[in-house]
Amino acid sequence: MVEELDVKEFDELISGEKPVVCDFFATWCGPCKMLAPVMEKVAESFEGKAVFVKVDVDKNPELAVRYGVMSIPLVAVFKGGELAAKTLGYMSESEANAFVEKNL
Repeated sequence: MVEELDVKEFDELISGEKPVVCDFFATWCGPCKMLAPVMEKVAESFEGKAVFVKVDVDKNPELAVRYGVMSIPLVAVFKGGELAAKTLGYMSESEANAFVEKNL
């Protein structure tokens, strides 16, 4: 299960050892709803290699502003507390797997 985080939890997590894959979303966003089960499957594929989380941009606008999230869904990879890569829009499971694999 991909866990939803707030600002404090997010900041603590991205400074950890493992890469973090974050799905920035909103509950009203259709493509975000389509991407959620895809990211759940991708998270299973990379279990132990990365931490997968979600951030609701409506509940956490500070994070959306900090990382320049202008459109959603946006999937970002963080390494060592820094944004390493991001991709915008819906992805198929194979596209999401390839994006995560390339950027871990």
